[in-house]
Amino acid sequence: MDNKQAELPLVSVRSLGGTVAMTTAEPGRGASPSVSASDLVESIPALQGIARIDAASVAAVPSASLEFGQLLDLAAELERACVAGATGAVVTQGTDTMEETAFLLDLVWDRPEPLVVTGAMRTADSVGADGPANLLAAVTTAADPLAAGRGCLVVMNDEIHAARTVHKAHTASVAAFASPGTGPVGRVQEGRVLFQSTFRRTEPFEIPSGNGIARVALLRLAFAGDTVLLEAAAGSYDGIVIEGMGGGHVPTWWVEPLLAAAQQVPVVLGSRTGAGHVLSRTYGYPGSEQQLLGGGLIPAGDLDGLKARILLTLAISTSNDRDSARKAFEQRVASRTNTP
Repeated sequence: MDNKQAELPLVSVRSLGGTVAMTTAEPGRGASPSVSASDLVESIPALQGIARIDAASVAAVPSASLEFGQLLDLAAELERACVAGATGAVVTQGTDTMEETAFLLDLVWDRPEPLVVTGAMRTADSVGADGPANLLAAVTTAADPLAAGRGCLVVMNDEIHAARTVHKAHTASVAAFASPGTGPVGRVQEGRVLFQSTFRRTEPFEIPSGNGIARVALLRLAFAGDTVLLEAAAGSYDGIVIEGMGGGHVPTWWVEPLLAAAQQVPVVLGSRTGAGHVLSRTYGYPGSEQQLLGGGLIPAGDLDGLKARILLTLAISTSNDRDSARKAFEQRVASRTNTP
């Protein structure tokens, strides 16, 4: 290592698997994990001019098989790396659950160093593989002082998204990730990180122990749906997130069992629409948001059901206080602000 490279920032890269680390061994057999974190880094010579890389593979699984404990252990490991001198961290993983895992990491990340999540939509051996470009942009972001204090960011297709708002919006496009209603907070362009907006962060959660993770059900309302799953969830889960219709509405026959469930466990009311805040005082008919919130349900604000479930899980897992879930949503939904 020459003197110039020794002066570069140190970035810790951890691989969890996913498409970015997959190749197709045999035609027609489908892709599977086969590329290590070190292999990923070594395949991108341009990284040598951006940062010193500490690379390691933590797992080699599709992101659909990731669990809370793995992500919380990873957050603790990366925190130790930053304490030891890393100026930023990058996680590579599959994209299927990236919007959820990034939000989970953001909620527990208690460091000023940037934590960046990235992946790929095309396998490493595909023509036009996007993994190398995404990892290059992610490391560029993690190494940039302008990214400090912004929590967990998702970098895909040269766009920088806040973990709180990012959403996978397409099954296969390399431009699959978007932030509905806000757009990306920045871009990586010509090797530079350009931020155009930010969010005020809230106090992170303490990392709960692996054995103390709450079980939270996510239920989505559908036309003429029955309440069988709701009633089962109320008796076996620690919390429930409901994706209601429209601004946060349910059929009349859902009201009684839903309000009863809210007396047993924390129940969060979101919307299945995918954009906008849950209403609070527009409608007053049976099954409306006013009736449900008045009966004890917690509003999800503009969080979709996937992210509301992550937040509720951490809120229940880190406190025995009955009001902790409501307080967690009030702090993290009400505090969001867009600033130039």
